[in-house]
Amino acid sequence: MNASPTRGTLTDMNTVHAIYEDGVFRPSEKVELPEHCKVEFEPRVVESHKWPAPSEAMYAILNERYSSGEHDVAARHNEHQP
Repeated sequence: MNASPTRGTLTDMNTVHAIYEDGVFRPSEKVELPEHCKVEFEPRVVESHKWPAPSEAMYAILNERYSSGEHDVAARHNEHQP
């Protein structure tokens, strides 16, 4: 790899894919660059984890009450304690 001493790009450099975690970009494959060299890049999200939107049916299930038949569960709190 040849690096130009002036502002520019490294020759033979392909796109580097990385994952952003805890404030750091972590390459997902080996990158051949000199240690402590400065690089310039423009991040572009290529895939993002998307949670499905909650449905009305999900809220209906969460709002239902469950009856265990036990009226005072606090009375049995220490039952399984060592």
